[in-house]
Amino acid sequence: MDFRTIIAKRREGMAHSKEELEFLANGAASGDIPDYQLSAWLMAAYLKPLTDAETGMLTVAMADSGERLDLTGVPKPWVDKHSTGGVGDKTTLVLAPLLAACGLTVVKMSGRGLGITGGTIDKLHAIPGFSSDLTPKKMIAQAKKIGIAVAGQTNHLAPADKALYALRDVTETVSSLPLIVSSILSKKIAGGAETVILDVKCGSGSFNPTREQAEKLADALVSVGKHAGLRVFAGITDMDQPLGRTVGNALEVAEAIEVLTKPEAELRSNTKRFRELCRYYGAIALRVSGVASSSGEALERIEDTLKGGRALEKANEWIKAQGATVDFGDTTWIPRAAVQLDLHAQIAGCVGKVDARTIGEIALDLGAGRKTKDDEIDLSAGLEIHVKVGDLISQDHKLATIHAATQELADAAMARLIHAIQVQTAPIPPRPILIRPA
Repeated sequence: MDFRTIIAKRREGMAHSKEELEFLANGAASGDIPDYQLSAWLMAAYLKPLTDAETGMLTVAMADSGERLDLTGVPKPWVDKHSTGGVGDKTTLVLAPLLAACGLTVVKMSGRGLGITGGTIDKLHAIPGFSSDLTPKKMIAQAKKIGIAVAGQTNHLAPADKALYALRDVTETVSSLPLIVSSILSKKIAGGAETVILDVKCGSGSFNPTREQAEKLADALVSVGKHAGLRVFAGITDMDQPLGRTVGNALEVAEAIEVLTKPEAELRSNTKRFRELCRYYGAIALRVSGVASSSGEALERIEDTLKGGRALEKANEWIKAQGATVDFGDTTWIPRAAVQLDLHAQIAGCVGKVDARTIGEIALDLGAGRKTKDDEIDLSAGLEIHVKVGDLISQDHKLATIHAATQELADAAMARLIHAIQVQTAPIPPRPILIRPA
């Protein structure tokens, strides 16, 4: 089969056959199809999107491009949670150990950052010694022992997605709905999950700037997931402002640790909002997995597990099982940027806008993400956002803190940041975290 013909068919918007999509997936996995041809197909697929039927076939082909994880013998229920990507989204660092501490088994493959959206694996690599390089055999053994395993994409599981995932980031094709659906679900199928909880982001800092786009993605994920034999539940949450207080790998790890270690009353308001999202999806997972019989019971169990410290214990058990040489009870090991620069409000008033997209772009320029697939990340770089939409503030209130390697990078970030956070005289209501329930 000649891949040039497949590129041409996609360019003209013609339907792909199952065999053509299998050829694409296997060629991407093996490296037999060069990057430049895969990039050409990705751009053609961005301009002439795949149909739902084609997306389903591509999803299964990508899952079958490597091994499928056989979780036979691992305690049930098996559940996975995935976010479609956002600015400051560090939910897995809290939710995965929280669910495992509640008796669920969480076996998860996570990726690196895409564009302005951070990647869970990049954040976990801010933990000294932590390794995301787990073979399927090691993932299963760890899941049997402690109920949780989180690995990066390898050549064993969904290798086609690993190849395409990296190229999407550098070819400006990240936002293609069919490519997002096939990428997410192929990893879930290969990872062996039975129940998948999906957090579809909506707003400027996501791939879905409008609610209509977010609903299309959520519905497509549920539809394709069911076709592939998964139980899929998709909620839509706000990404017009960053999730939580921090944006940047080590900063986000530190905030996740705060949620696991501190009472809610001691958390800052943005971090409380992040905690609320973790509680919501945690309760959904318990209920749909049959561990809790009602939403009220599920929320109570999630809250007790957080407050009682069992989620923290499971988090430490998890990261040490994957090589960490530190634990979450002591954050002195968190890497710190050489330069911190604060932005203060020029007037008193109400926070009217915290532009997640611009903040994500600033973090990317600071080195917290990748502009090419081979870029090295500065784990300490990023931003702290001290306010959220609807907050009433006084003049000179601290709005944000830039964490940068150099003063030059910090100054360049400040020039953009002053336009990303807007204070107005008229009051505006806070933005709810949940837009559409799962």
